Amino acid sequence: MSNEIAPQSSNETELTDKADEQAAVKAKLKAEYKELAIQGLWKNNPGLVQLLGLCPLLAVTSTVTNALGLGLATLLVIICSNATVSAIRHWVPKEIRIPIFVLIIAAFVTCVQLLMNAFTYGIYQSLGIFLPLIVTNCAIIGRAEAYASKNPVKQSAFDGLMMGLGFAIILLLLGVIREILGQGTLFDGANLLFGEWASVLRIEVMQLDSQFLLAILPPGAFIAMGILIALKNAIDNYIKNKKVVDTEQVIERVRVNFDS
Repeated sequence: MSNEIAPQSSNETELTDKADEQAAVKAKLKAEYKELAIQGLWKNNPGLVQLLGLCPLLAVTSTVTNALGLGLATLLVIICSNATVSAIRHWVPKEIRIPIFVLIIAAFVTCVQLLMNAFTYGIYQSLGIFLPLIVTNCAIIGRAEAYASKNPVKQSAFDGLMMGLGFAIILLLLGVIREILGQGTLFDGANLLFGEWASVLRIEVMQLDSQFLLAILPPGAFIAMGILIALKNAIDNYIKNKKVVDTEQVIERVRVNFDS
């Protein structure tokens, strides 16, 4: 009887160990994905922290439509390029990896250009040279080199998604600020990106007798970008100081009576 019980208990132990290992792996992956999301959207945002891709970031964001168009194009390119670089990382010689990464990015940018030329010709014309300039965006090349070339496909694609979303959000915020201050509208020209039905999305926030040129031109973009960076730094400092105060309150102070 004891001989029959022993194998069962050992099997149960093995199953328990396997379940614990799987749970640990899942928890590790969850923490990794969470960290990638935080890094891409906030701590290491390509546009707000790394200050990469400033040329299109400042030149194209005069309207929400342009910002959204470039943001979606960049998002698609960085996801696809990260996934592709990760998939072929074991077969790419280290000596020529950068030219190969650039070729991969250029291929996806060309695909995006052709798609936008076919289906959203208006926004394609509006973005102009800044659409092919996605190839030289240091944020995309940087993620391909720093992360995608060293990690599995799923994590690399998710990293591209978060970095692309972080960049697109900054584009969108700049577009909102500059369009409201410069033209008093939101989603002006949305039909260029989404089709004729999107004309109803146009919102007139305030009535302006004439356009505010400072907000529309690149100097206004620099000022708005500086304000966003200052806000982020202020929020980071507030969170940091709050954590310090909370830590000091938790620490118990021990008093020693020397008189005794």
